[in-house]
Amino acid sequence: MNTLLDLAVAAVLAGTPLLLGTLGEILTEKSGNINLGVEGMMFMGAIAGLAAPYVYEQCVLGAGGRPLGWLGAVFALIASFLAGALGALIYGFLTITLRADQNVTGLTLTIFGTGVGNFFGEYLSGRAGGYVALGDEVKAAFAGISIPGLSQIPVVGRLFFRYNWVVYLAVAVALAMHHFFKRTRAGLNLRAVGEDPAAADAAGIDVARYRYLATVVGGGLCGIGGMYMSMVTTSCVWVHDCVSGYGWLAVALVIFAAWNPARALLAALVFGGLTVLRLYLHIPGIPMQIYDMLPYAVTVLVLIVTSIRQSRENVQPKSCGVNYFREER
Repeated sequence: MNTLLDLAVAAVLAGTPLLLGTLGEILTEKSGNINLGVEGMMFMGAIAGLAAPYVYEQCVLGAGGRPLGWLGAVFALIASFLAGALGALIYGFLTITLRADQNVTGLTLTIFGTGVGNFFGEYLSGRAGGYVALGDEVKAAFAGISIPGLSQIPVVGRLFFRYNWVVYLAVAVALAMHHFFKRTRAGLNLRAVGEDPAAADAAGIDVARYRYLATVVGGGLCGIGGMYMSMVTTSCVWVHDCVSGYGWLAVALVIFAAWNPARALLAALVFGGLTVLRLYLHIPGIPMQIYDMLPYAVTVLVLIVTSIRQSRENVQPKSCGVNYFREER
């Protein structure tokens, strides 16, 4: 029982960056853009989310003060969102304004973002004397919280009320995005842009504006997912290649979740559990490499099954991957 409880908690923690990356890509694809640069944007968010509180911390310590952990966390959140949004803005400018191929641009963004993250990570590590690590104040800001009365409930308290604030932020974003698509006029307009941009344009909807906003905000969410990797997964220490394929898993989980933010919660939990399964359920005779490849093998199976059992409602937006030329309407 304790092992299963530990696995469930670890699955939530490991699935949070996947959830943020998946939500960012769902928002992007709902507008008709397919951005394969999730991995790159997560890398950009990872280094920005670590560098911002590190610079803040060094400035305060240099002035003889004591850094505030919560303020460092705010800097990390804002910087990571802006870094991911910047990567998405570059993608948007190339695909929406210049009408470059979306697949090629997304792959290029992955290479660019990965290089940016690792380069500046190594640069800061060199400046810091070998590795970048934040102080205890900022680390405490990303530790699990304790809700009086709720966190102490046996089993339930540990399952639901002891995570760090980024976990609850990711869940709130998923629920808010689900409401946005289903219950708001702006969400309906965005879905219309993704399904038939020509018809949406004829109805007076600004296709370019909706695509830009969805792409940039989606990239910002991916950046926050990257920040989670560097601030929570690696405990506020920069680790080379810390994102390590989570961005590609997030792209696949968009299909597994059927472009539904609420289903993304379950998808992230399942695949988060698969990534940490080897730590809690080791079967003698099975090499550890099998456990490492398990999430990706399951991803392939999920893509096959999903493609066979697609329904009309749970499919990729029709204009996804196709640039809109207003002159051809």
